[in-house]
Amino acid sequence: MGKTVKSLKKGLSRRSVLAAGTAAAGLAALPGLGTTVLAADAVKVGAVLPFSGGLELFGNQAKLGIDLAVKEINDAGGILGQPLEVIYEDNKTDPKTSVEKATKLIRGDDVVALTGPITSNARDAMTATIKRLKTPLLYATNYEGGACDRYLFSFNTVPNQELAKLLPYLQETVGGSTYMFGADYVWPQKMFEAAKTLAEGQGGSVAGVEFTPWGVKEFAPVIRRIADSGAKTLLFALPGGDGITFIKQAEAFGLFDQVTVGFLGFAETYLGAFGPGGGQNMWVTVPFVASSDNPGVKDFVARIRASAGDDVPISHYVMTHYNAINALRDALERQGTVSREAVVDGLEGLIVASPAGPVTIGSADHHVTLPMFLAKTEGDGLKTVQDLGRLAPEAGCS
Repeated sequence: MGKTVKSLKKGLSRRSVLAAGTAAAGLAALPGLGTTVLAADAVKVGAVLPFSGGLELFGNQAKLGIDLAVKEINDAGGILGQPLEVIYEDNKTDPKTSVEKATKLIRGDDVVALTGPITSNARDAMTATIKRLKTPLLYATNYEGGACDRYLFSFNTVPNQELAKLLPYLQETVGGSTYMFGADYVWPQKMFEAAKTLAEGQGGSVAGVEFTPWGVKEFAPVIRRIADSGAKTLLFALPGGDGITFIKQAEAFGLFDQVTVGFLGFAETYLGAFGPGGGQNMWVTVPFVASSDNPGVKDFVARIRASAGDDVPISHYVMTHYNAINALRDALERQGTVSREAVVDGLEGLIVASPAGPVTIGSADHHVTLPMFLAKTEGDGLKTVQDLGRLAPEAGCS
């Protein structure tokens, strides 16, 4: 995608002054001119996100949050007086491309930090690069845990924050066994491992666990297997366009007359894709609900819609990426200098103001304690069923 979002710089940049053909030292020495002040270079952040390849709805949600944070930071004077610039790169939902884009941003664009990607496969592929080039990655997608390093910070949920309240609620209210179905990659695999342990530890049973490759267009066989299993709950972890296809086919089959869905990684953007009245009564645990009466959330939603339009869906991916960029600002201002190491040192133990409530970054594990909400799909959004309070992460660091 390669699109760059820049603030307007006040005055002349260092480059433009030098291009005028007179060195700063020479200008300063001329009588009557005084000392020449050169405008600061921008603080650059790279965003490696999917804007094609199947998960672009998540990339677009992340961009909404990042763009708002950049605008608000620059409107308030930037970071330590320097404007903030975000350089977007499309990773095409592909791990190899993610590494190429991350390397380009670090070496070619000299970014102080990265944010993105969406999938765990892409994040894992990038990890060696960020460690070797000592560049912090502000990862704002919910994931399976266990990614722990000096240069990696997680701003979204890990399994215990998403599952520990959701599964018991479904077992108590729906009962019966649970079928687990998701995409065949590390996030669903690890989520289902945690869910199986949690369910069986509370006296529940698992009717089946199944994974699918990307790009499947016909889900009738797996829908029949779920229906025939007798399960009362479907724990679902198939993101993007494939997940939309499955839900629409499962509804047409009548599967959701038999099972209640616990939807992992849910985003409000899905509901519009399911069609009128589709995707109702699905249960989620999320760190943000756009329809909340929380004044901070209402104000945040209004600010997003003022720039993106009244009809835009707003999910927790918008908020977590917004939080990540604001945390970067706070970290650098906390350290009083702009560098990659200053980002890392400044983020550790930081408490970040967030629309849904304060978010605390762990000093050791770099994962976040954040507000969580049990909610269900209703109409064209989510309805909060229970405020779960602030839940600490079980990061899975060894």
